[in-house]
Amino acid sequence: MSTVPPTPLDRSAEAPDRFEASRSAPGATPSVDEHLLAPPASPPTPGGPDRTSSAFFDSVLSARTDLFRGSREVLRESYVPSRLPHREEQLRAVAEVLAPALEGHLPSNLLLYGKIGTGKTAVVAQVRQEMMKRDDRHAISAFVYVNCGTIDTPYSLLQTIANHFAARDDERVPTGWALDRVEAAMRRLMDARKGTVILVLDEIDRLVDRSGDGVLYSLSQLNTQLEATRVALLGISNDLKFTNRLDARIRSRLNEEKILFPPYDALQLQDILRDRAQAAFRDGVLEPGVVERCAAYAALENGDARRALALLRLAAEMAERDRAKRITPDHVVKAKNRLEQDIILECCRTLPSHCKVLLYAILLAYEKRRSSVLTGEVYDSYASLVRRLGLQPLHPRSISNHISELESLGLVRATIVSKGRGGRTREITLDVPLSETLPAIEDDPVVRPIARPRVRGQTLLTNFDSPVRSTL
Repeated sequence: MSTVPPTPLDRSAEAPDRFEASRSAPGATPSVDEHLLAPPASPPTPGGPDRTSSAFFDSVLSARTDLFRGSREVLRESYVPSRLPHREEQLRAVAEVLAPALEGHLPSNLLLYGKIGTGKTAVVAQVRQEMMKRDDRHAISAFVYVNCGTIDTPYSLLQTIANHFAARDDERVPTGWALDRVEAAMRRLMDARKGTVILVLDEIDRLVDRSGDGVLYSLSQLNTQLEATRVALLGISNDLKFTNRLDARIRSRLNEEKILFPPYDALQLQDILRDRAQAAFRDGVLEPGVVERCAAYAALENGDARRALALLRLAAEMAERDRAKRITPDHVVKAKNRLEQDIILECCRTLPSHCKVLLYAILLAYEKRRSSVLTGEVYDSYASLVRRLGLQPLHPRSISNHISELESLGLVRATIVSKGRGGRTREITLDVPLSETLPAIEDDPVVRPIARPRVRGQTLLTNFDSPVRSTL
């Protein structure tokens, strides 16, 4: 086995006495070893002597303005406020349905309907807090919340519920069991708790869309199989027609109570934002028009309170980065641009490969014509691009489905038009800014090999309200 010869640095480490002697001798010339051990001098950096990451953080933190009164979590959707403006009626209705559980009775199953950001989850969270505080008799054994947007398979759903009731690690359900064994373990662990279980299934419509309604049938049957525990189901759905896709037996069990959450209008969103802003910001840091603009933008997007809160929080962060002492309506515009850009990038990143190429074909055709494009034209461009990648083009029917997917994501809008004897086709128009979407899709690893070379220094429109030019 060969031995690596020691480096000069290794030799100096092996001779500490000689090194110390050279340091201690007055006027002695430093040895070669000492020069090797000495830290190298940092080369001068343009813009200042200290450009380390520590210096950047020190600069950022020292320049932060005191806009926030306390925790900025107040402006996040996960925060549960003590008051929910304009949801008093829905709050009372949910409490009336679930209140019998505090007296040891089984409440009715409940379904909450409404678009995204209409306060459904917040109302359930507040009702849960109040019920757990008032449960003096310990009649409620558990209030289980499951987000079916992320836990969307029967196995993961039953496993999550079962592990919620597992008191010890050896009781937890591992991955790899048969589904019927997981379900049996869930029933056993639930029954050991005794009392009433309120099972909240948020985004329940996504669970059914991806996995069918079989697991819902199993959950709706629990009260006939458990001995000491009773289960009330509370579903939350963004789809008003969700139950139409359920089996009649499941629909009859789940449709005991329904509560509709209508979208917020602009004035209601202003009230919500003012409540949160009072808790989040210091007095006088919000300029007139900030809350109104955030509410107006969100009201145009189906009255989404989450969107309004995200705009207000990001506007404040934009003001911090600008080292401003007040939050202005211009900061709201910047926040809106950033949120829309992030959504576009995320949508493009998660698309299937053929769908990305299809979107790129639509963008190129739209850039050329600056008006709506027909499905046939888009398909020809898509087929040419995908062949350049060495792939086989999909059937036109599959491309039609991909166009529908892009439309559901809000990237395009497809309108069916009649061409007389030529039959019917779809006119496709963009629903997002071309200047933001085209660079995003061209930077994707799938599309990059066939993307046009970008001229260095080209400019793009980036401001949706008052466009300005930014250099790439």
